[in-house]
This record gives sequence, structure tokens and C-alpha cells, in this order.
Amino acid sequence: MRVEDFDYELPTDAVAQAPSEPRDASRLLVLDRATSSSGLPTLTEGRFADIGQWLVPGDLLVVNDSRVLRARLRGRRIGGGAAEVLLLRPLPDGRWEALVRPGRRLPVGSTVELTTGDTLTIGEAVGEGIRAVTLPRHPVELMTEAGEMPLPPYIRAREATDDRYQTVYADPPGSAAAPTAGLHFTARLLDKLAAAGIERAAVTLHVGLDTFQPLDGTFVDEHLIHREWYAVPSTTRRAIATARAAGRRVVAVGTTTTRVLETVARTGEAEGWTDLYIVPPHVYRSVDALITNFHLPRSSLLLLVTAFVQDGMPGTAPLEARNTLLAAYRSALESGFQFYSFGDAMLIA
Repeated sequence: MRVEDFDYELPTDAVAQAPSEPRDASRLLVLDRATSSSGLPTLTEGRFADIGQWLVPGDLLVVNDSRVLRARLRGRRIGGGAAEVLLLRPLPDGRWEALVRPGRRLPVGSTVELTTGDTLTIGEAVGEGIRAVTLPRHPVELMTEAGEMPLPPYIRAREATDDRYQTVYADPPGSAAAPTAGLHFTARLLDKLAAAGIERAAVTLHVGLDTFQPLDGTFVDEHLIHREWYAVPSTTRRAIATARAAGRRVVAVGTTTTRVLETVARTGEAEGWTDLYIVPPHVYRSVDALITNFHLPRSSLLLLVTAFVQDGMPGTAPLEARNTLLAAYRSALESGFQFYSFGDAMLIA
């Protein structure tokens, strides 16, 4: 399959620039795979606050509880020019992988002074466009005092408060971008779902660089996905096993959760690094329904969702499933849905 097969036209004004208020006031598009066909999705529109209408007692929501770091650090280079460092993840030697701007003017050994007076030392390249950076003190402490939330580059408005780019259940710090499907949940909605018999469990995947990257190359199999660290606690593993043994649904909240669950289903490893790249066709072993946002054209996330649509439409070819998903996207655009991180949501069942 070609990368261009997963392109679509997106008007600029369909990219959400601010989150819904409250969180669960966002809109919801429900796609029923079982009754859909190629290019003809079965769709229902609603509000995220009412997502319980499409869930049943015994469903197990699995969320990604990773907390977004204040990983964007702004400072000055020697000579006075502005510089920016986006921390991605720790290296074994204690330094951090980072995106550095302007990279050409920050050779190995150069420094960036932050507004707090802290000094970062720029090291060698450790990947395409990625540098090793030495921090002067504990990274979380430094980011808390000197950092900014790493809002995606397509968000032009910067007025959103930090907590709106963080899920209400965020716990262990480590992500360079939010697991955005979870941004729609409020504490009140989660309580309401729990009272209705909807169970919840958590995994952790620290979202990294690949969130920002389009597909490489001409063909989808030419793309290399970056590794991301994950962990699945024993309580979550037991909850999933119990649900599946009882024939109850596992509902993944987001593509990051999906990658964790599918990784564990294949490797049996409850903790580690995953570079699982899900493309159609893909047989999903651990996910029965998916809550997700609307994704970038030519992205690995669009491929993952296409694969999930196909998996629920027996006898459907990958490009037929793509036709179904992109028809749903066109319907959403015609109805005024908002896309990407602060946009609206889909439930694919």
C-alpha cells in the first residue's frame, strides 16, 4: 500500500485550536463496523458526555495514564539567539533525547541557558534529528520550573491551560505528547460510567517523538516507528483476562493504549519498549472497541485505525476499510466535527 492511499483533504478550520468546555462537551461519532461496508459506514452522532449509551455493564475501559511532561524548554544560545529544546525520553547514561532548535547553530558542546539560570549542554546526534542533551539537575524538577507544555505544532493558539492537555487520571510523568483520546473524560463522567457497571483499568505508555512524524517513504512498509516505553500492572492484566474469559468487551481509550495491549498480546511482556507498527491487515487480539480522535492524513495512527475498522468487517480488504473510515471522516467534516488533539472523538465498535 502507498502512503498516498491514506491521504485526505482537511480544511484548516477543521483543526481544533482549543479544547471543549467542559471536556465531555466534545462531539462523538460512533462507527458500527458490523453493519458497515466498503465506503458506507454506519454512523451515529452524539456527545461524548453520553458515551455510556454505547457502552454496556461489564465493558472494561483501558486508559493510558501517562502524564505529559512540561518538556518544552526555551532559552538563549551563547551569542544571544533564541533556542528551544523539546525533551523526549531519558537515555541510559542519564542524558535525554531531545529535538533541538536551531540545530545547525547548536554544535556538540554548545549550551542553552534557560530563564531559570539552568544551563543545558547539547551533545551528539543519537538519531535522525535527535540530539543527546545533558541536564543540570533532576529532569522533572527542571521541567516543572522551566518547562512549557509541548502542545502540537498545529495548535496556533496557546491559551489552553496546562491541565487541559492532561487527562484527569494522568499519573506517572513521561510523555512528550498527550494520549488525546482520554482528554474527553471528566471525573464526573468516569464516576457515572462506574456507577453503570463500566469498569476501568490503566496501562502506561510514554508518548514520544513518533506522534509528530508523518509516514516516511512512498510505501507504508518503509516507515520505521520509534520505540516507546510501556508498562501494564498486574491488576490490569487480571482485569483484562477476567473480561475476556467472561466474553466482555475491552474498550481501548486511544491508539497508545491499543499499541500497548496488542504488544502484550503478542510478546507476553508486561513492561518494556514497543515499536509495534500496526498496519492493515492486522488481527486484533485484545481490543474489541476503540475510542479515538480524528487523525492526521498520512499518519501511522490513521493506519492503526484503518486496521481496526477492517478487523471488524470480515471479508473486507485493507483499502475497502480505508474507504469506510475516510467516508466517516468526510461525514464528520460535513457535520462540523473538529479534528486532532483538541478535537472531537470517535467510538469504533
